[in-house]
Amino acid sequence: MSWTPYYKGTGVPPENPAELPAPPPWRTPAQRQETDRRTDPATTYRPVPGLVDAVNAALHLRRPLLLTGRAGSGKSSVIRQIAAELGLGEVLHWHITSRSTLADALYRYDALGRIHAHNLRMLDGTTRPAGNDHEDEIGEFVQLGPLGTALLPGGRPRALLIDEIDKSDLDLPSDLLDVLERGGFEIPELARHPEPEITVRTADKDRTHTVERGRIQCDEFPVIVLTSNGERDFPAPFLRRCVRFDMPPLSQEALTEIVAAHLDELDAATTDSLVKTFLDRLNAGESVAVDQLLSAVYLLRGDRIPDAGQRRSMEELLLRGLGRG
Repeated sequence: MSWTPYYKGTGVPPENPAELPAPPPWRTPAQRQETDRRTDPATTYRPVPGLVDAVNAALHLRRPLLLTGRAGSGKSSVIRQIAAELGLGEVLHWHITSRSTLADALYRYDALGRIHAHNLRMLDGTTRPAGNDHEDEIGEFVQLGPLGTALLPGGRPRALLIDEIDKSDLDLPSDLLDVLERGGFEIPELARHPEPEITVRTADKDRTHTVERGRIQCDEFPVIVLTSNGERDFPAPFLRRCVRFDMPPLSQEALTEIVAAHLDELDAATTDSLVKTFLDRLNAGESVAVDQLLSAVYLLRGDRIPDAGQRRSMEELLLRGLGRG
């Protein structure tokens, strides 16, 4: 297949607009991905040596697995493969930023929304008789976060990804300790409410859970994978409660296998050249991700772009470092 420039930069619409090309397998809309194994990290991920043992150790010990390695080394794909193999359902995801707090991961209470709803009922005359403490449904304004949802009781544990824990505030890892040890927490707003059972929303779309007396307690510790890019150290009490595994540097063979898992048709010469370029940049300290490599191989394979100058320009565009500049 040759390179087709659908956009020409003229702003003039053609008489017969062409159909856009099919997207890469990993950029297919979710509803179409179910039948394509190349879009599923559970089947396309290839564990590095030693990782399978680390995962099983964490499962046996019911401890979180802390994965440390460069961006793009596949850390966040591990939990999806674990969840698929163990039948743990959809993975819950907590992406950490410098503003992340433990409270947000457990639950959110929309006090302003509740007040606003109460005022609207007052205006339209639908409030319940004076003296009734249950004039609104507090559960409508409480939603469990990913960690709170993972701690719900159920027949099987949930899988939770806590991504980029090293981006967190300094106190967050220590704040996690008590919750991860006890496997439960209290929602004060519900504990103080006169209703003993209140139904709240969860982090799962369109799902709810009835909370008794404001207390959530798991009966199976969730399967937790934490990822870190190695940008900071963690307190010893936190580390000793985790099974730790350092992702080894990516190799030519590992990257080629990753590419082959996503693309059925490969041009060996193009793939080898791009993988080598990618590794050289990675080893030189540039921040590049594996999905950039996949995009480059997908677009540059074969003779899609026969012009050498344009080909080099596209390679630079697609493998550009993720840092500033």
